[in-house]
Amino acid sequence: MKSIGIIANPRKPEVKETVQRIINWAEKNKVEFYLGQELTPLIEHKEKAFPRDELPRKAEVIISLGGDGTMLASARAVGKRGNPILGINLKSFGFLTEIAADDLENTLNRILKKDYRVEQRMVLKAQIVDEDESDLYALNDVVIDKGGVARLIQMHLFDNEEFICSYSADGLIVSTPTGSTAYSLASGGPIINPRLNAIIVTPICPHTLASRPIIFLENDRLKVKVESTGERDAVLTADGQVARPVKSGKSVILEKAEHTINLIKFPQKLHWGARPKGE
Repeated sequence: MKSIGIIANPRKPEVKETVQRIINWAEKNKVEFYLGQELTPLIEHKEKAFPRDELPRKAEVIISLGGDGTMLASARAVGKRGNPILGINLKSFGFLTEIAADDLENTLNRILKKDYRVEQRMVLKAQIVDEDESDLYALNDVVIDKGGVARLIQMHLFDNEEFICSYSADGLIVSTPTGSTAYSLASGGPIINPRLNAIIVTPICPHTLASRPIIFLENDRLKVKVESTGERDAVLTADGQVARPVKSGKSVILEKAEHTINLIKFPQKLHWGARPKGE
């Protein structure tokens, strides 16, 4: 590893100290470092600061400091380039950021020694039919909802052009296995091992008890036709961070993206014969 890029949530109180620890480690180990521009008010080395989406072109490994929200933003910045991402948790609740800041230097040393594995995670691609907007990508989920208005919307689900069912609900969550422990789980969806590939469709507050989550094959091509009432459009949101309006009558195509997001994980020791703590 010759270079690292650092993406962080500058609002976290621990960010400044943690970024400085990474810089100190990098200088000691002769590893080049680059910073996301959001860190310029906190850290010197402004000559090392670049927009987030430029960091993957300069750095081999991306370090994400914060919680799951920062990790999702880091994944969006990396996109198709495939740089492995290391998530460092700064006292946040998160499923994606497993490494604590207390273990930072030891973790970086293990990466330097290549004592890690890369876990590929499926990504969703979403496209609004007959619109010129670029595709949206999501590591966790794509949500179609009523946009904060207290009303139901109608959504018709198709799988490879075959009609599946209609929903009258507050919205619809289409998630990856990585996202199965996020909004989908809170809405009654199943938990799926993130190393599997599948597409989970979960209605949000459906108007009928017959509406249940459905799991589709990874290569299925889903279409959701939206029918909303009133003057406001429905809203399409990717990973809770990028949103676009969906006019009534429009359809959204959802399918597995061609690229994956690569997360750095560490081999776990197997404690053969060891009893659980407390027994």
